[in-house]
Amino acid sequence: MDISKLNSLVELYFKKTEEVDGKRPFLKWLKPGKKTYTWEDVTERIYKLSVKIKSLIKQGDRCLILSENRPYWLMTDIAIMNAGGISVPIFTTYSANDYDYILNDCKPSLIFVSNQDQYNKIRKFVNSDVKKIISFEKIDTDSLLIQEILNEEINEKIVNKNLKRNMPACIIYTSGTSGSPKGVVLSHGGILSNCEGAVELLEVLTKKKDPVFLTWLPLSHSYEHTVQFIQIIVGAKVFYAESLEKLISNMGIAKPTIMTAVPRFYQNLFTKIHMNFEKQSGLKRQLIMRTLYLGKKILKKEELRFSEKITNFLCEKLVRKKIRNQFGGNLQAFVSGGGALDQNIGEFLNAVGLPTLQGYGLTEASPVVSCNLPDLIKVESVGPPFRTNKVKIAEDGEILIKGENVMLGYWNLKEETEKVIKNGWLHTGDIGKLDNNNYLKITDRKKDIIVNLGGDNISPSKVENILCLDEIIKQAFVYGDKKSYLVALIVSDKENSKEKIKLLIENINKSLTLIEKIKKFIVINEEFSIENGMLTPTLKLKRKEIIKNYKQQLENLY
Repeated sequence: MDISKLNSLVELYFKKTEEVDGKRPFLKWLKPGKKTYTWEDVTERIYKLSVKIKSLIKQGDRCLILSENRPYWLMTDIAIMNAGGISVPIFTTYSANDYDYILNDCKPSLIFVSNQDQYNKIRKFVNSDVKKIISFEKIDTDSLLIQEILNEEINEKIVNKNLKRNMPACIIYTSGTSGSPKGVVLSHGGILSNCEGAVELLEVLTKKKDPVFLTWLPLSHSYEHTVQFIQIIVGAKVFYAESLEKLISNMGIAKPTIMTAVPRFYQNLFTKIHMNFEKQSGLKRQLIMRTLYLGKKILKKEELRFSEKITNFLCEKLVRKKIRNQFGGNLQAFVSGGGALDQNIGEFLNAVGLPTLQGYGLTEASPVVSCNLPDLIKVESVGPPFRTNKVKIAEDGEILIKGENVMLGYWNLKEETEKVIKNGWLHTGDIGKLDNNNYLKITDRKKDIIVNLGGDNISPSKVENILCLDEIIKQAFVYGDKKSYLVALIVSDKENSKEKIKLLIENINKSLTLIEKIKKFIVINEEFSIENGMLTPTLKLKRKEIIKNYKQQLENLY
């Protein structure tokens, strides 16, 4: 399939149905008692949903999706676009203010909700613009149940041939670390061009085994939203995880070949495996230490001596294979995006037999810009840019992107759009550099850089990542703009004494430069979370909110 010649994501889906066996399993929700949908099942449902949606909306109307991941999500998304609508996926973890803002901002004609819990979140914000609510499960309002639509017979099978690459496919609201969410308008061509770049990478990963994905990152996230269409292109079997808590056991059932996730997932994974390693002693411990040592040598393309090759063979059979089997045994790669992955975590996971490819992107770029390649993994980088977009570094170090994947603009925000897209180049707000292999390295966020009293630029996220490598520190927030030294908020369990944390920070300080050292800190028990407004739905720190909540305590440290 030549992706560059396709007009829309709808055309992509229906072209793929001509290539695959309709009886092949396609989508499966791992919640107990849920059925597996074949390609035929999914296509039939998309046709029926398309006809119903088309009867309710006009071309270009927005259609909101508020649901956890499940097969109906993908069917609804494609059916909305096929009916001429613009899909607006939103997070199930937004605050009431965010729901209020988004419904007023995009004024949807249709709202799809999965169940009563999700409907309750938006109930009071539904206004007269909404013509109909369609629910996946029964809810206590005048909604149309999706099963009723699927029980109807249809006289025509719509395949929308009027869609063009430069037309809006969806509006994805950025969770935003400050202010209200912004609606990023992505085109059909933008997402297709992004898929084109990603498929070149995936073809390397899917040579050995048929692609199987286990999806848990919300489909309302631009990263996972685009991954849906990559899954379609490679004809993957897709499992939707029950929940984050059941992810590891779900991996044993799904046996995925590829998994996409954000750095927080890999940080938790690192902590679990590392804690298990720490419990081992004697010969087992020695073998683990050799596995890590040799794994890191291989990662860095360093030659192994003959004796090391023999030891590595044993490490492969006795350590790495056991670890891979805990994740289903078929994993070809973890792909990390949506934030910076700590270099130590990347090295550790690759060394223990879990290939982890860090990529980089942002919603405004549809979203992936670059990704590491399996044959040359540089964990300190986010890999080379996709062939389908251009990357250059501005004089002040800012990463600029140009290509069809760049958004059409922010919904209803002309001035905001003009601030970030200048002469066709998207100004990312990230600082970075390209190395000799054309691998991109992100060094910081333009607006998150701490500038101390001496005028030095310090990366708070770098220090926070290092602090969180030890399991006694759950989360960390570094503060010190226009100050003479850095201080931190440390989230830890009550049983960890302040003295224990002090000794740990003193030890960490030895590996930091003079300006990066943490001089003072406060221990807090309340975690930063989506619920208390201090994390975005993609688990990034909302720096302004944290400062607002802890400003006085932080200032008292000076």
